[in-house]
Amino acid sequence: MTISPYLAAIRERVGSLRLLVPSVTAIIYGENGEILLVKQRDGEVWSTPGGAIEPDEDPIDAVVREAWEETGLYVKPVKLLGVFGGPTFVIRYENGDETQYVTSVFECTVISGSLTDSSEEVSAVRFISRSEFDSIPVSPWTRDVLPICYARLNVPVIKPPTWNPPSA
Repeated sequence: MTISPYLAAIRERVGSLRLLVPSVTAIIYGENGEILLVKQRDGEVWSTPGGAIEPDEDPIDAVVREAWEETGLYVKPVKLLGVFGGPTFVIRYENGDETQYVTSVFECTVISGSLTDSSEEVSAVRFISRSEFDSIPVSPWTRDVLPICYARLNVPVIKPPTWNPPSA
């Protein structure tokens, strides 16, 4: 797992305690509606290109940077697909660190670059069809989010709230 100096400094103070971290995800579509996924070196599961937003970094810049670092593609965010979080976004790393992400999901188009076979964080990169997605090992949160992305809705997804005020 690659960890930013910012998160490493926090980890020195709080240890493996769960951190709530803002993050971004890039949805890059293929010619036939496939979605570009990356195979994470940690855990060997597939997910979308993305990661934590750094201090003073705009989420738009973070999604462009993360897509570049993990795929070799320079992208342009064109649409906010939704903001997601909750229990399925908890990641427990091999070293015991626990992180819960709140992720802004952006549809992106490719401006330039070429797909890389692997990077420091990922061991494979490829476009995955909707039918293939159901049969590969993925991060738990992708089971909630990617079906929405495969559907290619024209508006951001705003899930109905489940929280209610306490009864009087």
